[in-house]
Amino acid sequence: MAKISTKAAKALKKAKKGKAVRVKPAKARAKVQPWSKAEIEEAFRRFQEAMPEPKGELHHVNPFTLLVAVVLSAQATDAGVNKATPALFDLADTPEKMAALGEDRVRDLIKTIGLFRTKAKNVIGLSHKLLAEHGGRVPNTREALQELPGVGRKTANVVLNIAFGHPTMAVDTHIFRIGNRTGLAPGKDPLAVELALLEAIPEKYMMHAHHWLILHGRYTCLARRPLCEKCVIADLCKWPGKTVLMAPG
Repeated sequence: MAKISTKAAKALKKAKKGKAVRVKPAKARAKVQPWSKAEIEEAFRRFQEAMPEPKGELHHVNPFTLLVAVVLSAQATDAGVNKATPALFDLADTPEKMAALGEDRVRDLIKTIGLFRTKAKNVIGLSHKLLAEHGGRVPNTREALQELPGVGRKTANVVLNIAFGHPTMAVDTHIFRIGNRTGLAPGKDPLAVELALLEAIPEKYMMHAHHWLILHGRYTCLARRPLCEKCVIADLCKWPGKTVLMAPG
């Protein structure tokens, strides 16, 4: 009997117990096959059926606090931001109150969040800019939002989608991974993936597509160990390394 590697032996042992085993093709970096329009339609139909009204997980009470929460969430988890913002928003839920609070106080309130010093400076800076140039209101255009301190394209897209109902696609690390891994919207950078998704996803699904994909990446299509056995689009996914359930034999 031919010898097999230790890794293969462990995989075989798992398979005999009926556990999920990741099957890696010989050419792991082979180009992922593109999706057909019918497959994309079916994928988002399933997302909609499973979660008709998806919601963002950052806590907020108005467009301003949403904007601040998204700025604070850069390179941080939503859960971590949600632990810090209640005390902040109790004291300052408008640009006027935030500007009056001051950078030092904001920094103290968000010090559990990564990059808190820079983020405190940005929060105060965007508050002053909203007061000086927008009458204290959060603008509803991407161009105006991106002129605010700490606001990039992704942050602007999140605010436009959640606060103003624009059918935008905010590509974070989860959506970037899903777009490339599944073959749904391959791209070398977030903008390329964003544009590919905007072109591929049927218009009727665009309002919630951003949330469906983020939540899918956060809880199912995980970076290290995707839960393919629980994935509602596993049969449609083009990733050659997805897990399969092998029956004992």
